[in-house]
Amino acid sequence: MKYKFDQIVDRTGTYCTQWDYIEDRFGVPDLLPFSISDTDFQSPDEIIHAIEKRMKHGIFGYTRWNHAEFKESIIEWFRNRFSCEIKEDWIVYSPSVIYSISKLIEYLTNVGDHVVIQTPAYDAFFKAIQDNNRFISDNQLIYENGKYRINFEDLEQKLSHERAKVLLLCSPHNPTGRVWTKHELEIIVGLCNKHNVFIISDEIHMDIVHDPYSHSPIINTSSNLKNVCICTSASKTFNTPGLGGSYMILPNETIKQAFLLSLKNRDGLSSASIFGTLATIEAYKTCEEWVDELTEYIHDNLKTVEDFINEHLPNLKFTVPESTYLAWIDITGLPFSSEQLQHALVHHAKVAIMPGETYGEAGKGFIRMNIGCPKSKIIEGLNRLKKAIDYLESNK
Repeated sequence: MKYKFDQIVDRTGTYCTQWDYIEDRFGVPDLLPFSISDTDFQSPDEIIHAIEKRMKHGIFGYTRWNHAEFKESIIEWFRNRFSCEIKEDWIVYSPSVIYSISKLIEYLTNVGDHVVIQTPAYDAFFKAIQDNNRFISDNQLIYENGKYRINFEDLEQKLSHERAKVLLLCSPHNPTGRVWTKHELEIIVGLCNKHNVFIISDEIHMDIVHDPYSHSPIINTSSNLKNVCICTSASKTFNTPGLGGSYMILPNETIKQAFLLSLKNRDGLSSASIFGTLATIEAYKTCEEWVDELTEYIHDNLKTVEDFINEHLPNLKFTVPESTYLAWIDITGLPFSSEQLQHALVHHAKVAIMPGETYGEAGKGFIRMNIGCPKSKIIEGLNRLKKAIDYLESNK
């Protein structure tokens, strides 16, 4: 490999959410973390050099995002990676994907309206819906033989409700790692058009998809482009969330103008981070090879998890996901509760792995382990997982 993903970089003391503030989520400091979904990989050298060059300029004033270089980098990325053609005037800057989702929900729905999500789901989805005083309409995914599929009969029932206004889609899906097929997406789009439900598609995991699967942006399967929006960012792929910034692909001009009015006038957030903007441009223009090797390395990490579980933890079940750097591990074969396992993980094995119920009731019986890190850390984390289970076994 050209790139050194095995390199250990100490993140402690950098105000890092995953490492320095692990106590906030798990109640105990000094845990080996596999929690928050950023990675322990340094960003590509090309991004670092672009930021260093700009930093030496020494003036970091208000920054515009609405220019050709930013938008063209996104257009070319979607064209080259996904065979997806987007127009320049569909692209809108946003401070974060969740900000975009929250503002769209606020604009497209009224208090008490339904937002349909597929569970288990990214935990921020629940907060964005509930704290906007909207109703979570739960289309629970069907789990069979280690794989998830959509319950389309239930989905149509939820979409047909008179107060259903938005489907909040996660594509590829966090936490399960499913890559929705073009056929599945076509059914989703057809049902949403039938029942006049707007699709907000969170596609932030779009770049890390494992062979032979491929990601289809929602606009590639939509005949009614006024009814869809993609919310995404380069930050998940290139490990730059601390630099700020995301973008939407939003063909609906009316909704776009309403969003821009809120972004600039009501919320005062239209000035972009210069470093986040530069990182996106540089990533999309020069770092395609880095992403290919990153995806290969992550897939190998997932295979490491699979091999370890098969050899040492036969009561657990794990299927290598189709996408993401998230290992979604089935713990239902253990003779212990999720709460007992979490206590053992935190207090005896000193490791932080997310409990599945963080992602809704449908996630209970699973743990989510972030494997976006050097392989040596994963092996240590898996050994600590085994230590926790061995401890529980010995104290039955």
